[in-house]
Amino acid sequence: MTARIIDGKAIAAELRTRVADEVARVKREHALTPGLAVVLVGHDPASEVYVRSKHTQTQAAGMASFEHKLPEDVSQADLLALIARLNRDPLVHGILVQLPLPKSLHTETIINAIDPAKDVDGLHPNNAGRLAGGLAALSPCTPLGCIILTKSVHASLEGMNAIVIGRSNLVGRPLVQLLLNENATVTIAHSRSRDLAKLCAQADLVYAAVGRPEMVRGDWIKPGATVIDVGINRIPVPGGKPKLVGDVAFQEALNVAGAITPVPGGVGQMTVACLLVNTLRAACAIAGLPAPAV
Repeated sequence: MTARIIDGKAIAAELRTRVADEVARVKREHALTPGLAVVLVGHDPASEVYVRSKHTQTQAAGMASFEHKLPEDVSQADLLALIARLNRDPLVHGILVQLPLPKSLHTETIINAIDPAKDVDGLHPNNAGRLAGGLAALSPCTPLGCIILTKSVHASLEGMNAIVIGRSNLVGRPLVQLLLNENATVTIAHSRSRDLAKLCAQADLVYAAVGRPEMVRGDWIKPGATVIDVGINRIPVPGGKPKLVGDVAFQEALNVAGAITPVPGGVGQMTVACLLVNTLRAACAIAGLPAPAV
């Protein structure tokens, strides 16, 4: 048996089309153009690639895109002043501060300064708390993408055993809450969990978000399980370009799993698409309109 490859690229493209259709509708019916502001501090190459991709896709969906590039040595006061300005700007419905920030800036203070209604990264304590309480909230984009990818395989996740390996605020913790909202039975594990292989072997749904290349082996996977690999790790190749691998040993898992996301071409594709979903949702909520059909 070879696992079905979950095509994140195709699913993300379909989602972006649905977002663009809804953006066109709210523009037409309510004269509302959703606007996303992205703040990039410094010159981290990976962050610059992400920001370019966000800018292109935001515009392609018919939204307004506002980019703010700040020098590495920007003061915390200046960054907070920019966020305060974006909070007040009626054309901006979503604010995203690209992480990681330089060490000179206090990340928690910066995130807490964003208006929760415009926090399209879903990291503000208000949104994290609402999500934990099972209330409507803007959810972090990557976990949201993981759920959409899983539902491309299973119409309902109710009663399924899921394991989330990794407990970051960006992926692991919010993913647990989203899975609970889907009525899955969830185990949260991490690099220090005992008998991780045994815990994995009981799961119908495996989410690997631990940041360790190919840590989850093929013989950890329950036959027929769905595997969502959130990891993006660059492995040096002698004399060549670094190779991108996930947190799952893909070739091994391919012969055991029922369905699996590749790296690249899986979860990463969904993150920006879900950012567009969050921006559209935020714009409709701020304008007092019904939630969009995405």
